[in-house]
Amino acid sequence: MISAKLKKGNLLIAEPSLMGDLSFNRSVILLADHNKSGSVGFIINKPLKYTIQDLIPEINANFKIYNGGPVEQDNLYFIHNIPELIPNSIEISDGIYWGGEYESTKELINSGKINKENIRFFLGYTGWEEDQLETEMEESSWIIAKNNYENRIIGKSASHFWKKQIKELGGEYLIWSNAPENPALN
Repeated sequence: MISAKLKKGNLLIAEPSLMGDLSFNRSVILLADHNKSGSVGFIINKPLKYTIQDLIPEINANFKIYNGGPVEQDNLYFIHNIPELIPNSIEISDGIYWGGEYESTKELINSGKINKENIRFFLGYTGWEEDQLETEMEESSWIIAKNNYENRIIGKSASHFWKKQIKELGGEYLIWSNAPENPALN
């Protein structure tokens, strides 16, 4: 059953068939929450051209901002692996946490106690209403994968991350790992 496999902390890898979808083409999503009423995740491999200092000038760091998904793109979210430093964090799984006290986080970044291996910022998130993700799974839009990186996923390079995940799946997916992102430009 699909719902049993879906759980927070898993990765959702976009099927190659999602090629025409501007938001999710070659996306890898960290599922941050999944329950009866819906699901929330963050696209972890789509960096934007902004840094945290571009958006919040009082933060003295050049951490990249990622496109977390098409929902609430005017809001900033973050995941991290340092709950002992950031109060009120919500555990996703495997030492990965979501959110926490903003002022503390800002001070810790400015004092150099948080680095890019510890935190990742997103504009927006990916959300699904009740049963919507299950329907997309039945339509073969996503592949569920265990997050083998655990809390180290935060520091992973976004470059070629989808391709790497597709290669790890092997079999029929191998051919897609070398396909151009936009076949029309081939």
